[in-house]
Amino acid sequence: MPSSNDKNEAHLRRKKRVRKKIYGRGERPRLSVFRSARHIYVQVIDDVSGATLVAASSLGAELKNELKHGGNVEAAKKVGSLIAKKALAKGIEKVAFDRNGFIYHGRVKALADAARESGLKF
Repeated sequence: MPSSNDKNEAHLRRKKRVRKKIYGRGERPRLSVFRSARHIYVQVIDDVSGATLVAASSLGAELKNELKHGGNVEAAKKVGSLIAKKALAKGIEKVAFDRNGFIYHGRVKALADAARESGLKF
């Protein structure tokens, strides 16, 4: 059985590999996802200026009262649709999806699908 240190090292290797290829510019910023055991966080980042343009999480004021638990697929779907609504309100339609080294399944996939259904293009 792999130790937690091995899993963490594999995650960091995947993160480096993904970030070599993805860079958020002004016309197409980066949609970065972070998931913990209890919550999921997402932000739209312009890497040229180093600024976060839009952010949402299962811990945010908009969703905190709606969700019983922030670390499940239903919470990820709600966060995905919320980030899409916020980004579209700011005029951001296209983003580059940065899964941040997390494997594309489960909560990460649910967030991405919900953001696409709500109007973001990536």
